[in-house]
Amino acid sequence: MELVLLRHFKTPGNLRRCYIGATDESLFQGPDFAQYVEQKRKDLPESEIIVASPMKRCKETANYLYPGKDVILEDSFRECNFGFFEGKNYEELKENPMYQKWLDSGGTIPFPGGEAHEVFQARCVDGFERMTNQFIESGVQRVAYVVHGGTIMAILQELDEEDRGFYHWQIGNGEGYTLQIDEAEWRLGIRRFKEIRKL
Repeated sequence: MELVLLRHFKTPGNLRRCYIGATDESLFQGPDFAQYVEQKRKDLPESEIIVASPMKRCKETANYLYPGKDVILEDSFRECNFGFFEGKNYEELKENPMYQKWLDSGGTIPFPGGEAHEVFQARCVDGFERMTNQFIESGVQRVAYVVHGGTIMAILQELDEEDRGFYHWQIGNGEGYTLQIDEAEWRLGIRRFKEIRKL
């Protein structure tokens, strides 16, 4: 079975390098957007099923990349809520003691007023395993998940046999990974990937 984990295209907040989690932004469409989308479509493998986070940036990306296909929305794939940091960038936060404390922790403590990493990761992984199991039982061979960078990082950190950490899996907008899994192993509860390849 082949799975694609794809991060949404850029939003205005991404261009400003802001923490955009719970903020429900639409995509930024610059002058080369149509050409960019067309190239991305050519680079992607075919998928039978398209799943997306319900946030605008993921729904819109899914619709551009897979025009005419139904998109299943999965709430557990929402991006992390960055709390007080939401909508702000480094320059706006660098003098804030709460932000410095969070940076000093290596990003391991909960976002002030936001979501703890462990809670975020648990919901992302639960949604991914639950939906992938459903597709295996339905005989689906190719699924594309159009989600957030943090969602992808959380899933791969949890299921990576080499334990390479959350930030190892960081990718840019419109980038992603293809994963190969053994359906028989997954039915037995063995959660691992036969192959991981960056798109």
